[in-house]
Amino acid sequence: MTDLQTFRTETRAWLEANCPASMRTPMTDEDRPWGGRDFKPNHPDIKIWLDRMAAKGWTVPTWQKEYGGAGLSADEASVLQQEMERINARIPNVSFGIWMFGPVLMEYGNEEQKRKFLPQIARGEIRWCQGYSEPGAGSDLASLQTRCEDKGDHYLINGQKVWTSYADKADWIFCLVRTDTSKKQGGISFVVFDMQSPGVEARPIKLISGSSPFCETFFTDVKIPKQQLIGQVNGGWEIAKRLLQYERKNISAGGFGGGTEVEEFAKRYIGLKDGILADADFRTRLTAHKMEAQAFDLTVKRSAAEARSGKDVGATTSIVKYAVAKMNQERRELGIEAMGMSGLGWEGPGFETDALGETRQWLRAKGNSIEGGTSEINLNVLSKRVLNLPE
Repeated sequence: MTDLQTFRTETRAWLEANCPASMRTPMTDEDRPWGGRDFKPNHPDIKIWLDRMAAKGWTVPTWQKEYGGAGLSADEASVLQQEMERINARIPNVSFGIWMFGPVLMEYGNEEQKRKFLPQIARGEIRWCQGYSEPGAGSDLASLQTRCEDKGDHYLINGQKVWTSYADKADWIFCLVRTDTSKKQGGISFVVFDMQSPGVEARPIKLISGSSPFCETFFTDVKIPKQQLIGQVNGGWEIAKRLLQYERKNISAGGFGGGTEVEEFAKRYIGLKDGILADADFRTRLTAHKMEAQAFDLTVKRSAAEARSGKDVGATTSIVKYAVAKMNQERRELGIEAMGMSGLGWEGPGFETDALGETRQWLRAKGNSIEGGTSEINLNVLSKRVLNLPE
């Protein structure tokens, strides 16, 4: 038996013995294990599962052990993922710290910063939000104006961010700030600070779907220690680009693409004939969507390989962002179409719970082509920087 086969056998046995039955069921938005200092899961097994996986280092399996990981190889991590999928085990910790901040801290942070933050992220003890977009700097992120002034023994931050996901629930923020007004990309720095710091205010923004995952975030004379600068002063743009690569690489983890849910809705509401969907036109379009999702998945894997090899952020970043927004909107449109009249409910009797949820997800998806850089801007970037088309 090879070492990898042994690892698979041992992993399978451990998961069978330690993953609670309740953590082998589909996860709703309310069940998501974000972690953080005020984490109050709606089921005790969520915390039990998180703690058990964190103790093994399997919330961040490829991270080094001294930073809270398990030091697994890429092949071992793939086996772990496969074995979790085999029993439908839930992801133990949903975290911007794992997907985005942790990887760039590994690359750009100093040893003190790594040892302070990474184990907390791995154990789910700290929840992060991302301070990037501003009212006048969304798609053109390099135009950001949130000021960070050097006051000798500390930095002073003043400004505003917008569309800050879960800022009202986060413990800390990783944030782009302007430290030099004479340059654009070259005047941006990357800092982190506690969201409970005096002068920080987060105001939820209510969306058309009825939820409020985003916030306006205000900084008024926020003092932060100088050791909370990540990397070099005015070196934040490079970190920002690398973080976006990690963010967009992990977009697929949020359930975009695929079409599996749509297929289930279609089977239920459209019905089957001779073992296949009764509506031939819908069946054709769903098949095309699933083929596109498979191509997307392969593109994400290629981008991940580039990131692991240390290559510079390439065109894939913008390609993935545009593609995933388009695919998720198409998926939600197909879901609503499949449900027919059942897809038009908002609340009240007469509609199934998952159908109501799909309607709200359809409305939520309208923002996919705006958030994180509009699709139009993404296409402009591809036109100018990848295809070298004229202005």
